[in-house]
Amino acid sequence: MASFVTEVLASSGKLEKEDLSGKISKMSRKVEDTKEEVCDMINKRYGDFIPSLQGSEELMVQVDVVSKEMDVLNNCIENEIQQNIHVAVTEYAKLKQQLEKNTIIITMLGYIKEFHNAMEEFSKSLQEKKYVDAANQLERAKTSVDSLKGWKTSQLPLLSTLSSELTVQRENLIYHMGDEWKRLVIWKLPSSKEPEGLKSFLKVELKLSHPGSKETEPKPPALLCCVLQALAIQGDLQHKIKLFSQVMLKNMLKPLVVYPSLSVKVTEQQGEGTFLALECLEESREERSTPSQVYRKLLLVLQTLHSHMLDVSIVDKKLSTILGELIWEEISQCIIHQCLVYSIPTNSSQLEKYKSVIKETEEFEKSLKEIEFLQGDSTDLLKYARDVNCHFASKKCKDVIVAARKLMTSKMHNTVKITTDSKLRLPKLPAPSSELKVKQEATKEDITMENTKQLSAWSLCLPACRISESVQQLMELTLNTLCEAVGSSTQCALQLFFTVRNIFQLFYDVVPTYHKENLLKFPHLAAIQHNNCMYLAHHLLTLGHHFRAHLPQPLSEGVATFVDMVPGFRKLGAQCFLAQLNVQRAELLERLSTAHNFCNLDDEDNYIAASKAVRQVIHQLKQLGTVWQDVLPVSIYCKAMGNLLNTAITEVIAKIMMLEDISSEDGEHLHTLCQTIIEEGPLVFIPLAEENKNKKYQEEVPLYVKKWSTFKELVIVLRANLQEIVDRWTDGKGPLALEFSSSEVKNLIRALFQNTERRAVALTKIK
Repeated sequence: MASFVTEVLASSGKLEKEDLSGKISKMSRKVEDTKEEVCDMINKRYGDFIPSLQGSEELMVQVDVVSKEMDVLNNCIENEIQQNIHVAVTEYAKLKQQLEKNTIIITMLGYIKEFHNAMEEFSKSLQEKKYVDAANQLERAKTSVDSLKGWKTSQLPLLSTLSSELTVQRENLIYHMGDEWKRLVIWKLPSSKEPEGLKSFLKVELKLSHPGSKETEPKPPALLCCVLQALAIQGDLQHKIKLFSQVMLKNMLKPLVVYPSLSVKVTEQQGEGTFLALECLEESREERSTPSQVYRKLLLVLQTLHSHMLDVSIVDKKLSTILGELIWEEISQCIIHQCLVYSIPTNSSQLEKYKSVIKETEEFEKSLKEIEFLQGDSTDLLKYARDVNCHFASKKCKDVIVAARKLMTSKMHNTVKITTDSKLRLPKLPAPSSELKVKQEATKEDITMENTKQLSAWSLCLPACRISESVQQLMELTLNTLCEAVGSSTQCALQLFFTVRNIFQLFYDVVPTYHKENLLKFPHLAAIQHNNCMYLAHHLLTLGHHFRAHLPQPLSEGVATFVDMVPGFRKLGAQCFLAQLNVQRAELLERLSTAHNFCNLDDEDNYIAASKAVRQVIHQLKQLGTVWQDVLPVSIYCKAMGNLLNTAITEVIAKIMMLEDISSEDGEHLHTLCQTIIEEGPLVFIPLAEENKNKKYQEEVPLYVKKWSTFKELVIVLRANLQEIVDRWTDGKGPLALEFSSSEVKNLIRALFQNTERRAVALTKIK
């Protein structure tokens, strides 16, 4: 009967469901028991550090058995639910929920088992110095812990214990690898207290150790490779290589670039390792290393490192590539600024020879690519070497500007004589291009008219004068710079041409500011500065025309000109000299102000003061005449001296004309003082060093002194009688009438003569 009922129930599915329910309940209890035992074992092992090897192994086996039973039960449940889903959805849902819970617990126990196994393998690998395996096992354990963290039901105390153990073992691994690194890569460096210099760098040494090893211990570079790969797995390689690269840059690579006498010596000792040490080459006396020397020294270091250290594959790239990415930019900039900059030619004729440097740079980068230190086709270093024309122009421009500024700030009083025969030493230039020749010939054919009257050979010549030696040198500097532009590339020619323009603009701005005080204080320098400006303006008129046809476009099409700067230089020179004339004029007037307005000269003190004032004026003019002699062009000299003498006599005339009463004794004294000026005034005109040639200019004083005739008439009147004055007036047609107005003459008569009938008659004749 029982068997019959059983068959009926089994056929309906009821009995199997009840069996499943019982199995799941039984499995749940079994899972919970296993979970408690595993957690207890893990806590004891990694929390309390109680050794229980046999128990842990049995538990791991138990976990495996329970997992298999769970898989069988899970499959059974899945099949049953699919067959009877329309009947027992609710019942099977509860059973499945219970099963999922058990599955989660079993999965977590699997992760714990995986962590335990990984840590066991890690310890074994670390003892055997299999650092790559140890690092991989540590990563495997970390993956298990990360998976446990993803489950919300994870027990926090247990998770904390596992994480702590993982951290401790990772630090343990890094410590061991760091210890190996220090044993395999040994630096000898100078003391940090010792100042940096050639002597300190001679103490630098790098040892890549190859110690004697046991049979079970891998030999370098295999051991070093293991350490580097393990560091990469743990993510600590970048930091370690970065520190290494910084020490390498500072103490070995950069010094080899900067100091030409430094070289690197590579030695290998059996059982010890490879040594890289810096040494000094006594025979080297060069200030800068040549590019070939630098490339050779750096390649020796990097190739040695590649052979004994860097030829290791890390993930998808070589260690040499990683090092290159860290230091290439800095070392290439060092090579550029400490070596290539100084190898740039200073003369365009040397540019052709520079191709060897470009080839050496290409070979250097090719060698670096072979050891996978560099990747890519072109770098800043090679671009810099190939752009030699641009760098040549920049360097040339910089050197020229520096030299020009040095000339501008040098002393101005060292002068050279410029005569009408003096010509600018213009270089011989190559014939212009065929296109320009055609244009020039066409222009000549168009101009058929010719003036029968030709200009003198001296037309447009600079008058004889003295200019600063520095300005002559400045002009030569600009000529040489423009010669460099001829035959250069368009970009280079443009840079050089506009550098020349900048030189002249710099002169315009710097010289008046730098020498400002001296230009006002010393009349000699003011005259020289005037001449300097006129000299530059004179040559700027034709400078562009001389070079234009020989320069590349667009300079050859009219851009190459300096004519626009000519008015500015002329104005600058004129302003400087006029400022000095104003200073001298003010001094003359100040001296004359001590003459007490030339009144009451019958008083001895007044006469002495007036006489002293006149003598000081004559002395000042003579001093200026001597200072400017042979410096200023004759025409400018005469105009300047005439202007100053005119200022003095104009002031004397004004003071005398203001006098209301001139006694006969006063008149005699005034005549004496004025006669002194008439006699000695022309003697201040000494423009030339040869005395016999100055007489001509002394006789031409009336041409340069506007009030000279007026002053001479005044001197005559001071001693003349009434009739003589009337005769010189001659009804407003005489010489006196040409210099003075009727009112001025009447005032003079009233001051010089007493009020008599004769004076009244004379006054009536002055109309």
